[in-house]
Amino acid sequence: MSVKGKKVGFVGAGNMGEALIRGLVESNLVPPDKILVADVRADRVHQLADQYGLRAVASNASLVSAADVVILAVKPQIMAPVLREAMPALTNRPLLISIAAGVSTATIQSILGKYPRLIRVMPNTPALVLQGVTAIARAPGLEQDDLETAQEIFAAVGRAVVLDEEQMDAVTGLSGSGPAYVALVIEALADGGVKMGLDRATAMTLATQTVLGAAKLLAETGMHPAALKDMVSSPGGTTIAGIAALEEGGVRTTFIRAVERATLRSRELGRGPA
Repeated sequence: MSVKGKKVGFVGAGNMGEALIRGLVESNLVPPDKILVADVRADRVHQLADQYGLRAVASNASLVSAADVVILAVKPQIMAPVLREAMPALTNRPLLISIAAGVSTATIQSILGKYPRLIRVMPNTPALVLQGVTAIARAPGLEQDDLETAQEIFAAVGRAVVLDEEQMDAVTGLSGSGPAYVALVIEALADGGVKMGLDRATAMTLATQTVLGAAKLLAETGMHPAALKDMVSSPGGTTIAGIAALEEGGVRTTFIRAVERATLRSRELGRGPA
């Protein structure tokens, strides 16, 4: 099924929930009057309702019973009580999409009793500016086109990829945690500029736009990163001197280890307390 014409409910009204709402509304994929929101913070729900023209719903159970697609946008630690509250209202069997980091479909199913229409996804924070990337895990028991519906929703805030749930920890280590790695790179580049005499504001502008531009160039051309590196590096020039310094510092190995360590930590958190 396409999400068009369907009622989409958000259990949880945090930053990621709002990012998805904004994407659905701005892309004209789902009209505001077809979007329902519930959250323990009534003031937050009313703020979003006023800002986007959404339908504020008093309880999670009421939302679940009225929606065709339900986005579970709550913190991992409160997922269990939220599911128990909503479970009696799942009689219409809406498509459930969980964005709770580290919460496996098996964990959710242990509460819901093998609910057939459940998809786990892992978005990342650039979705807040509609430039995110979301991993969508395949799951058994879905109805025809459920997976395409999830892709349609998350394409509204960036790009979406489909993979097996076993790969979600690696996704967390790469794209889920990745914005923090890139932020560190931007900060370090700006610090280098300041060390060499640039004022902080100018250095931050140069560093941020350089990273943004390089990423956009790679994304839009399909160019291999090595080709871009070679394009910028002239013989005996400034760029190759800078690259040599990065290689001396083990920059490649450090980033690989960062993804590896974050992946392993995601697996630990997914197993819960020992």
